[in-house]
Formats: sequence, C-alpha cells, structure tokens
Amino acid sequence: MRFANQAGRFVQVLDDGVVDIAQASDGRFGPTPAAVFDEWDDFVTWAAAAERPATGPLREELLGAPSPAPRQVFGVGANYRRHVEEVGWPLPEVPLIFTKFPSSVTGPAGDIELTGPRVDWEVETVIVIGAAARRVAAADAWRHVAGITLGQDISDRDVQNLPKDYPQFSLGKSLPGFAPIGPCLVTPDSFGDRNAVEIACAVNGAEVQRDTTADLVFDVAELIAYLSGMLTLLPGDLIFTGTPGGVGLTMDPPRFLQPGDVLESAAPEIGSMRHRFIAAKEQSPS
Repeated sequence: MRFANQAGRFVQVLDDGVVDIAQASDGRFGPTPAAVFDEWDDFVTWAAAAERPATGPLREELLGAPSPAPRQVFGVGANYRRHVEEVGWPLPEVPLIFTKFPSSVTGPAGDIELTGPRVDWEVETVIVIGAAARRVAAADAWRHVAGITLGQDISDRDVQNLPKDYPQFSLGKSLPGFAPIGPCLVTPDSFGDRNAVEIACAVNGAEVQRDTTADLVFDVAELIAYLSGMLTLLPGDLIFTGTPGGVGLTMDPPRFLQPGDVLESAAPEIGSMRHRFIAAKEQSPS
C-alpha cells in the first residue's frame, strides 16, 4: 500500500486517485498523518480489509512530507560500503548515529535556501516508525515500521565540521529544508525486496548517485534494534538510513550545490522528488 500527505490530510494513493482516510473511515482514522501513525496497527488492518474507490484526484503539487511532524529524526553516517570506501574510512563497528532536527523536515518539492558555499546532496531511504519500539530484537524490527519513503540528507559541510577540532553532524544537517522526504510512504510488504530498495539522484539532469539498500553496512532491522536498545522510537519518527557513494564532497574536484541547481531524487517503488536551490537571503540589519 502507498500513502501520502496531501494538503495536510493522510491519503491512500491508488492508480486512479486517492482515498481520503478520514473520509473513508467516517472519522475513525486521521485526518492528519500523525493521528494515523498513533493507531498504525489498527489502521493497517482496516486499510487492508477492503478495496475502496478513490475519493478525489492525486494532486502532486499539494503533497507534503509523509510524516511532517516527527518527534525524533535520526541519521546514520557511513552506512553504505561504497560510500565508506570513497571517503577512505574503515567500516564502522556500530552505527554512527546523529540527529536531524524536526524543523528541517519538508516535502518532496520546492525551493531550498543554500546556507553556504559547500552544501551537498545525500539521497537516502527513510524509515517511518509505525509502532513504538523499545529494546526490539532485529528479528522483530520490521513489525514496528509503517513504511519506507525517500529522502535527502542535505548537508552544509562547513557547518558540519564546526568547531574545527570538535566536529558535529547535527547542526549542518538540520538547516531549514535540509530533510526533504516523500512523495509517498510505501508499506514494507509492497517492495519486491524490502532490503534492496533502489535509490538515485541527479543534479541538473546528470546522475550522481545510484545504489540499493543491499549495500547498507547496518540494515534496517539492525538499526531499529540498535536505536531501540538506547531509547524509545515513537510513531512517526524518521530514520535516514545513510547515503550511497557519489556525494559532491568526494568528487575530484569537490562539487557543491549552486543557486539555480535542481536536485532530483528517485526510487522506483516510492516516486520522485524535485528541489531547486536558491541563494541565501541577506540577514536583515539588527
């Protein structure tokens, strides 16, 4: 099953339109994505019980982030083998976890303001939690997943490496619009292989990244087991699972996003995103 956030309302995406969940369920579920995530198990049982006709058209220009108000957003660094090779690091022994602030979450299309001269792309699959998880074994981890969506872990490399001798990831990856996700949330059973999801991205039409999640160092089940062993994962939370090789930082010479650049991200089973980068606005005088 495929779901989306259309104009703030949770909808199921069909071939011929969308089903407004609150409308189709007579108010039992929804209308917002967060309200549905809080009752995910009951909702999935209801949604799978019968086919329902579309209640309206799919309006791509109205699509927002499938989970627009997560309480927690996690990122995973150095989690594709080929990306680790290109940066020259050893494979990590445990997941490298950082946070992306929830205020950075945005939808699958629109403008993103550049914050400096070294802003980079990182296409990723993003896991959306559907049921609270605490001390979950890897074998049970997928039972806590609402679905998979597409994301970009946009990164300001200068901010990411400040202060110089004590670098931190979170701030440089959490600037406004630096966590776009979408366009759809796809349930794990809808994938041919939920552990080999193909993703790619292009800058101005030139492909820069393509891989599948089969190259992850720590797969989805391992990430959920690790994180839930530390804290409680909550419905609607996001896990950015890591990026493949091909980021701008590792190019020779390095390449970063410029005003006017268009970043297109795609996953065959999920859909595509399109973002245009604009020059930083001047700060107003105090």
